[in-house]
Amino acid sequence: MNRKVYFAGSIRGGRADAGLYKQIIDHINKTDEVLTEHVGDGNLSLKENGRSRDAFIYNRDMNWMRQCDLVIAECTCPSLGVGYELASAKQLGKPVYIFYDHSKTELSAMLTGDPYFTICSYQNKEEIFRELDKILKFEII
Repeated sequence: MNRKVYFAGSIRGGRADAGLYKQIIDHINKTDEVLTEHVGDGNLSLKENGRSRDAFIYNRDMNWMRQCDLVIAECTCPSLGVGYELASAKQLGKPVYIFYDHSKTELSAMLTGDPYFTICSYQNKEEIFRELDKILKFEII
């Protein structure tokens, strides 16, 4: 398929799901290109890097956002940055798919109440990958 996918997941908001992010990214990479593979890196720093370094990150990520064909976000761990990315994706007209474990969290009404976003709740990883396969139209051979 070779679409460019912007994957969003919490970094400074908490890294408890970094392993899951990596699995999702690896799954997407079977058919498409994830521009934001670093989100699955369990060793990412949670600390601010100063205004100039953070400006670099912002500009890089917004450039990826403009380049991507769709956005897939895992939102079980609340994150201000992911919320910003979702709003930016909507403003740019990018299709957005939001995943979250409904046994662990409730999404903000600002997401669930906005019909623009496709919301995918799940209870286990298998449900995530099944839904991703539908989104990516991945055919198992």
